[in-house]
Amino acid sequence: MLPPVEQLASRMAEIWDAQWLTNGGPKHAALETALGTYLDAANISLFNNGTIALITACQALRLSGEVITTPFTFAATPHVLSWNNITPVFADIDPVTMNLDPRNIEPLITNRTSAILAVHVFGTPCDVEGMQTIADRHGLKVIYDGAHAFGTTVGGRSVTSFGDATMLSFHATKLFHTAEGGALVVQNSEIKKRVDFLKNFGIQDETTVLMPGINGKMSELHAALGLLTLNMVADERKRRQVIADIYRERLGDRPELVMPPVVEGATLSQQYFAIRVRNSESRVSRDYLFDKLRQYNIYTRKYFYPLCSNYSCYRMLPSAQDHLLPVAQQVAEEVLCLPFYGGLSAQDVHRICDAILFILAA
Repeated sequence: MLPPVEQLASRMAEIWDAQWLTNGGPKHAALETALGTYLDAANISLFNNGTIALITACQALRLSGEVITTPFTFAATPHVLSWNNITPVFADIDPVTMNLDPRNIEPLITNRTSAILAVHVFGTPCDVEGMQTIADRHGLKVIYDGAHAFGTTVGGRSVTSFGDATMLSFHATKLFHTAEGGALVVQNSEIKKRVDFLKNFGIQDETTVLMPGINGKMSELHAALGLLTLNMVADERKRRQVIADIYRERLGDRPELVMPPVVEGATLSQQYFAIRVRNSESRVSRDYLFDKLRQYNIYTRKYFYPLCSNYSCYRMLPSAQDHLLPVAQQVAEEVLCLPFYGGLSAQDVHRICDAILFILAA
């Protein structure tokens, strides 16, 4: 999703006139305010990417020891823990939402556990109440990786209003993007102050450095792009809803396919349309469907395969053993993300469905 280049050129000219490229300029301030309003998030901080935002969240909340997280996610989720010298502890996921299952968290809590790091997978919200109940009972922090969840709501509330912190990704592949970028939403102004110091090398003023920080700042150029793409999000989501409706109508009655979950009381981000090919019900595996669709020039994604727990850097962990994560293992072998973007015509969506149905029937 890109704005007209003429609009971007106009914003770039304003930046050139101001000669203010980074370090919290007017575009940065405007985007932070606009996103705070859009997400109903008073304490939002912009970042150069979501991974640095999540690393900073761990620092700002002073996490240590072990953090319980999901193996079914992008590599960055456990990596931010490792970068903070925190041990990821993998817990199995819910078979419907594909999110971290609160029922599997409590048995893994030890005296070294400092937090829960959950992911709103494919924009489907986690069981936020279940997470918080466990966290409150054991005195843990809750951080959400909301990379897929821009605009997702639960009970009329933005998902960024739950937990102690939520990271958002504004990578070019996301619904709302700044080419590269991200944000961190926290729940009080004191933590936001700490976050803002940390993302600027820990600097308070010209002569005072308060803490070991990092460079996590978003530039004016990226913020300018974000101000334009934010205006396009509503229309993009409407177009994606039309595409999702076609997929569900054409494919939803096939017993070998599982459609994305519908969560009562939630508004989903429309970031991905992830189906599952049920191995027990189909003569066709997910991998076979993936390969055959490529022969039709239809490119899908096997998110998230393999599991993070199977990476060489994590598979030695006690919690990474396959038999402890049976649901995640199965889901990772079944999920297929279909083409899903506003510029996809209805004709092309029907062609994709025709190809899938033909392959399944062969």
